[in-house]
Amino acid sequence: MNEIEFIVNRNARSNDKNKICTTSFSPHIARSVRRFHESFPAYVPTPLVRLGGLARYLGVKTVMVKDESRRFGLNAFKALGTTYALGRIIAKRLRLPDDDLTYAVLTSPEVRRLLQGVVVATATDGNHGRGLAWAAREMGCRAVVFVPRGTSAARKNAIRKLGAELVVVPGTYDEAVARAAERSAREGWTLVQDTAWDGYTEIPETIMQGYLTIMDEVMEQTHGVMPGHMLVQCGVGSLAAAMQAYVVEAGGAMRPVFAVVEPITAACFFASIRRNWGCPETIEGAVRTIMAGLACGTPSIIAWNILRDYADIFVACSDAVSVSGMRVLGNPRKGDVAVVSGESGAVTVGVLVSVTEQQHPPGLKDALALNEDADVLLISTEGDTDPASYRRIIGID
Repeated sequence: MNEIEFIVNRNARSNDKNKICTTSFSPHIARSVRRFHESFPAYVPTPLVRLGGLARYLGVKTVMVKDESRRFGLNAFKALGTTYALGRIIAKRLRLPDDDLTYAVLTSPEVRRLLQGVVVATATDGNHGRGLAWAAREMGCRAVVFVPRGTSAARKNAIRKLGAELVVVPGTYDEAVARAAERSAREGWTLVQDTAWDGYTEIPETIMQGYLTIMDEVMEQTHGVMPGHMLVQCGVGSLAAAMQAYVVEAGGAMRPVFAVVEPITAACFFASIRRNWGCPETIEGAVRTIMAGLACGTPSIIAWNILRDYADIFVACSDAVSVSGMRVLGNPRKGDVAVVSGESGAVTVGVLVSVTEQQHPPGLKDALALNEDADVLLISTEGDTDPASYRRIIGID
């Protein structure tokens, strides 16, 4: 396989009435979710960094990077989903009205007392588990986090420092998900997983809704002007699908050209579209990639339905593309500011550079309609969550 391969989704812009409904991810829902997040003392909108020097070099109008390394002081976006989902779980459990879905209510002594003994669990490659551990600590729950054996020490330690119990699974991320689900069912814990399967969709959808705060902030930061192009990284697909569903609701036929980006070794959406089976494909065995947050072999069923119906392009790329993106962001062009972006965070920048600077792979630049009028939005989903790896790749050590 080449460093980058792509498939154009011919169904994306069709008017098929059988396409999946996206109303759960509307701008109205996004504003409600953001109001919840705004109630947190640690909340501030993350920066939307405009890289004018890079845009001029690449021959596009605008390159905007939403820097999620600043989110809640946790170095990644995932707490948006875990806080909102856990808040909804607690509100439902205690029969709290929607108006009481605020930080002050959910962390009050009365609610904390009622939540004594409540355990939430999840599986993670690092960022989602850290987000749940933080949310659980804030809201007075106990968290148990399952991680695959290959998870870096830095990411495991970050979870432990937030008070969660860590369980290392001798296998892949997907095996960790299975273990977390099985143990939760046996112990009576609440599984707060960011991927969905048949029979388990409500909580994953709520997690995806939590991510909508990103787009609500973007639209405020662009003064209501929607970008023309979006490249979004994809593991189980929850972030990419939430962003895709939002722009479908907000933009309709005028929505951005939308590309889904995966590691070659874990390109389960790419493989599913290529086979054209109409159902998600699982990548069997180990999925080795430096993009730990995207090392997932099975698509979330909710994400699959959305991206299958609406995403314009599916891209699979090598680790070298991610490395390129990290270095571009960490060593900015004149007039631009540096963005500290980890392996999973910078991969879309790497794709953009390859497509525009190197014209590789042939045809992808035209498929993305990248020209001098292109306004491109990228999301840097994490900072240096593995500092040693980041320094080595950027060339600091």
